[in-house]
Amino acid sequence: MHSTPVPPCPETDVVVVGEAIIDIIDTAAGAVEFPGGSGMNVAFGLGRLGVSTAFLTALGRDERSRSIQQHLDTAGVRLFPGAEHLNRTSTARALLDSSGSAEYEFDFEWNLPHISPTFLPKVLHTGSLASFTEPGATQVRSLLDQFSRRCLITYDPNIRPTLLHSHTEALRTFEHTVALATVVKLSSDDARWLYPRTSPDDVARRLLDLGTELAIITDGASGSYLRSNAAEIEVPAPPVLVKDTVGAGDSYMSSLIAGLIEDPEDDFGYGKLTRLGTAASLAAAITVGRHGANPPTRAELIRSLEMAQTSRKNSDD
Repeated sequence: MHSTPVPPCPETDVVVVGEAIIDIIDTAAGAVEFPGGSGMNVAFGLGRLGVSTAFLTALGRDERSRSIQQHLDTAGVRLFPGAEHLNRTSTARALLDSSGSAEYEFDFEWNLPHISPTFLPKVLHTGSLASFTEPGATQVRSLLDQFSRRCLITYDPNIRPTLLHSHTEALRTFEHTVALATVVKLSSDDARWLYPRTSPDDVARRLLDLGTELAIITDGASGSYLRSNAAEIEVPAPPVLVKDTVGAGDSYMSSLIAGLIEDPEDDFGYGKLTRLGTAASLAAAITVGRHGANPPTRAELIRSLEMAQTSRKNSDD
């Protein structure tokens, strides 16, 4: 099958390549369904932050697909053509523990539509199931090869061990992708699964050795660690009453990408790492402070940044 060219879209700053699924959450009143998936959440979070975003994904032609598209529309995210080519839209049943943390049972299929982007975004983002599940994962890596060193590439593996064939194969895929990426974000769980008994700074050093320019490891309430070849910092997590952790890492990623666009200078020094990490941590804190993958709007994040700045200034006085 021949690829379908995608018309130039110069106003699109970010292209997100990833899965869109329906999260099914069991409640006392019965099952409730919400649009989800790491790729979809990142694209939606970027739209909420006012970043022009296009989303390349795979959907069925069904009511669940329409729900996802309506959700993206509310954030102004553009869907690439040809998305509705699967037999059905994928789902993930979320199982919440007493702390609000979620585990998922997936019914997932991943195969990209045959498209060929003809414009160069400022950032290309991918990760999670999209970067590991075949046949789509091979298509994703082909896109990364095409755009590597031509624009910023961000990557969040968001490891789901139950869906991976083996640690060895997953690590090989991950490190191949890292070598193509500019910025890589891992959760502490991701880092421990990929590199057992390895400290966060050693994991970050490994990612830099593979070729990425900025390595980030997030650790929930313990904050996040950012390291480049020029600087390293630890950013504390803001105090927050956690409702649940659904979408927290994706909100962090959306804010991080938005910060890269606002500060495009090719410099990952201490100041830039501080700005990126602070804003991303606040975005994640806003998300965990309310139910579901409900990332902040641009106005909410700006207000939170201003409040944090005022609080720091008052504590210094």
